[in-house]
Parts: sequence; C-alpha cells; structure tokens
Amino acid sequence: MAASEPLRILVIDPGSTSTKAGVYAGSAEGGSFCTRTAIPHPKKQIEAFGDVMEQEEMRYSAVNAWLSQEELADRTGARLGIRPGAKHGGSLGELQEAKAFDAVVGRGGLLKPLPGGTYWVNETMLEHLRRGIGGRHASNLGGILAYRFAGIFGAAAFIVDPVVVDEMDPMARLSGLRAIQRRSVFHALNQKAVSRRVAERLGRRYEETNLVVCHLGGGISVGAHKKGRVVDVNNALDGDGPFSPERAGSLPVDGLLAFLKTQDMDIDGMLETVSRRGGLFSYTGEVDLIRVVDRIEKGDETAKLALAGMAYQVAKEIAAMTAVLEGDVDGIVLTGGGAFCEPLVSMLERRVRFLAPIHVIPGELELEALAEGAIRVLSGGEKPREYPG
Repeated sequence: MAASEPLRILVIDPGSTSTKAGVYAGSAEGGSFCTRTAIPHPKKQIEAFGDVMEQEEMRYSAVNAWLSQEELADRTGARLGIRPGAKHGGSLGELQEAKAFDAVVGRGGLLKPLPGGTYWVNETMLEHLRRGIGGRHASNLGGILAYRFAGIFGAAAFIVDPVVVDEMDPMARLSGLRAIQRRSVFHALNQKAVSRRVAERLGRRYEETNLVVCHLGGGISVGAHKKGRVVDVNNALDGDGPFSPERAGSLPVDGLLAFLKTQDMDIDGMLETVSRRGGLFSYTGEVDLIRVVDRIEKGDETAKLALAGMAYQVAKEIAAMTAVLEGDVDGIVLTGGGAFCEPLVSMLERRVRFLAPIHVIPGELELEALAEGAIRVLSGGEKPREYPG
C-alpha cells in the first residue's frame, strides 16, 4: 500500500434501537467518514426477539443492505475497484472482490474487565460475547458482526475500549464492605476519545495528561484519567455515582432497604427501578433534557430543582475525581448528549471552574473512536491487544 493511500475502515456500532455504521478513510494523521448511517430498528422488530443475541442475523442483513445500496466509489476512491456511481446489486459484490476494507471494527460489549486499547476479535471473545459473561446487551453484537464482515473482506477484526475497560487503582476498588468490590463499567470509548482530543489541544499526548472526564448521558460517568489510565470512575451502568436522567445514582442504604420492603419488590424489580425509572425521571417523569428545560422555562419549580440537583451531584463527583488526581488536573471535560444542554453545562461550570480549565465536547465520538483505534494499530502507533483465554 502506498504511503499516501488512506486506510479504509468499516465501523459497526449496535445500540438498543439502532445500528450505527460508517466507512472511514484515514491515517495516523487524521481522516473522516466517507459515509455513515444510523439504521433504525423499530420497537416491534426488537420485541420480536426473545434475546438480544437472536438479533444477529437481522442486524447483519441491515448492514449488508446498507453497504449494497451505498455508492461508495465516489467517496472512497479508485482503490475499491468499483465504477464511480455503481450500485452493488443487493449484495456485497464488488466491495468483496476489491477487498474494500483494511479492518472492520465493532463496538465492544460486556466482556471480562480489560485495560483500554484495541483488541483483536478472537474465538474466546466471540464465545464470551455470545454467552454474555458480563451481561446481555446489543453492544455484544459489535465484535460478532465485525468478525463476520472481516471474514468476507479478508480484513482484520477489532473492538476498541469496551465499556468494561478497567484500569482502576487498587484503592479505588474498596467499597467499605469487604464482600463488595467497586466495578469499572462506564462510557470508556467516548471518554478516551474526547480525552485524546483535549490532550491534542493542549499540545500533549493522552498518556501525558491528567483529566477529569464527565460523560452526560442517560447514565452519567465521571472518570479520573491519569497519564492514559482511568484510575477511578463510577459504575454508570449499575447506578453508582450521581443521579442521571434515568438512573437513581448512589442511594442511602437504609432508605433503599425500607423502600424495597414497602414496595414488596424483588431484586430484579428494584434494579429496573433504580436504573430506568430513577433520577430526573423519578422527579419529573421525563428523561429528555429538552423537555425538562422547557418545563423550567414555563415555571415548573420541581423540574428546576431536579435539574439543579443533578448538576449538584455531578459537580461533587467531578470534584471528588480531582482529589483522586491530587489536584494535578490539566482539564475537566464535559461530553455526551447532556453537554448540549446549556443550562446544565452552565450550572456545572459555575461549580467546578475553579478546579481546572473546562472543555465542552458535546455528543459522542463513538464511531470516530472505533475507526481511530483500528487506524492506530494498522499504522503501527499502538500494539493490538489479545483478549485473554
């Protein structure tokens, strides 16, 4: 391959109600998406499957159909060996013959706890994803679909920074009860992606910076990034830390036990309540920040207090992570969909701006982060990791 010729990466990111996909062309110096999409999966279609792993063929066919319909030649160049503007006749066709992609990378699922990095998809990983050793989630299909498409194109298959990235210091694992250990489950992919961008702004490498990164989504995770490792972070999946639009966050133990008794609720019911019907939803009946802000603007004092309370708890978590870093903090990063909410961002900035400079990167960079992880390995900037057997 010529030095100037960009690497081509097919990216697949399965989510609960859609599958995001894109074709990325780039090098270690940078790149961009030639095309990208979010393939919706209607609720009725999803509910037809008893288990998330049964959705594999449906999602595979959806990505296959998208690739077949895309006029990729005009966007990705002559290297694909496809006539400009040509369609592919309802199959992978000429894309397959041209070995169109150097790698296929999928979103990482609920696997064993792992250090951050880019991992080959191997047989053990596939088995663990299918078994759901860390839980059942649509993201488990990411590595599986990447492996299948990589086989078609004769390409490498990877996952990057799955949600189970665990780089916590031993002290951070202590919960206060010996039988219970704190877990690292968070928005690792986006947190590490935005950290690299902020480090670049500062003229440094990610491995040379100390950052506190706050991902504001349906769940909220706040991580202490110390020289390239997330040495402490709240478990956003299970509801540790601040409350969020739908998660209750850390709760008083006595109150939680009393609530469990009065509601005559089993453990599964309680988990559903604290992870899906807690937080802002518990106070306002809303998870959409736009609707919450609209209600505040119309004079809803309950909504106003709830949003301010969420910002208050998030700010305390951010401050706690600066203590983890012993005050040596190069920046605080606010990211995720919630970073589009100006009132929330303003409340956070007011409470934590004295701690370190604030960088706001709204939304998520999951597709970019997946592609860039593969590029780092293919260009020799990072060694690929092997998932342990």
